[in-house]
Amino acid sequence: MSLPLPALSELAPGVNWVALLDHAAAVLEGGGVVAYPSETVWGLAALPGQAGGVQRLYEVKGRAAQKPVQVSCLNVGVAQQLVVPDPALECLAGFLPGPVTVVTPAVSSCPAALAPEGRVGVRVPDHPVALALLWRVGGLLATTSCNPSGQSPALSYGEALGMGLADLVLPDAGVAARGVPSTVVLLPERKVLREGAVPGAALLARLSGVPQ
Repeated sequence: MSLPLPALSELAPGVNWVALLDHAAAVLEGGGVVAYPSETVWGLAALPGQAGGVQRLYEVKGRAAQKPVQVSCLNVGVAQQLVVPDPALECLAGFLPGPVTVVTPAVSSCPAALAPEGRVGVRVPDHPVALALLWRVGGLLATTSCNPSGQSPALSYGEALGMGLADLVLPDAGVAARGVPSTVVLLPERKVLREGAVPGAALLARLSGVPQ
């Protein structure tokens, strides 16, 4: 099996990425939780179609059941399969992959656990390890930041490992998290729910040319 992101082997040539990603996929398919690096902060992941895995994701983090997790996607095309078509989302595609999470109405086939009140938060990470993991498991992961609820997220492999929340912690291939969370924008209201790495004003400016 060849990786679609050969840069991983160049960034960390001493790692058997194929074997490691196979191991991560097996952990996830067994209902486990994997910690992984992203360009923002470290994350925790479970398979969306694995009910036990998503439940365990909530348990290890100590996250309230009413607080949704986001869905990390391999690319914009995968994200669009989960959401009701919206020109506003297509307009924001230029920021993806990148540190932007879009909360928008979900299609009826989206798992209810990922779309409370009919909305789902989708994101396309911009990190080679995160994208390789997504590629290996079919393009979708239920994700949240790597930290016990209410505490600061992990910003390094050592911190993620030390928290002891995951069944497996993937290395970062030398690409460090920047330590700033994603900006969260709500559609169709076009409201910034959380300021992050991309200025909310920049997202709203991009949307200003799209009719509501």
